[in-house]
Amino acid sequence: MIALREKPLRFAEIRRRLDGVSDKMLSQTLRSMERDGLVERYVDDQHPVRIEYRLSPLARTVLPIVTELKRWAECSIDSIEASNHAYDHKIGRSTCQAVS
Repeated sequence: MIALREKPLRFAEIRRRLDGVSDKMLSQTLRSMERDGLVERYVDDQHPVRIEYRLSPLARTVLPIVTELKRWAECSIDSIEASNHAYDHKIGRSTCQAVS
């Protein structure tokens, strides 16, 4: 939602703004958000066909909350990672161990 807050974007433009997201996951997420009424998919029949995604009016009502949550997560990432590390150490699990 944050990527689409300023203007409609094409799939590749959204992907470039989101570090580490796969095409499959982005596609699934956009479809899910469209189904939920949060994203609108706009097809322009020019040649070549141009598909853009934009936030719906419903999504704009929750955007301030999502923006604040993103800010909180960015400010809290060090504490969250420290808690993850402490928890993993407490239960004797290393993030580097192979899963059997």
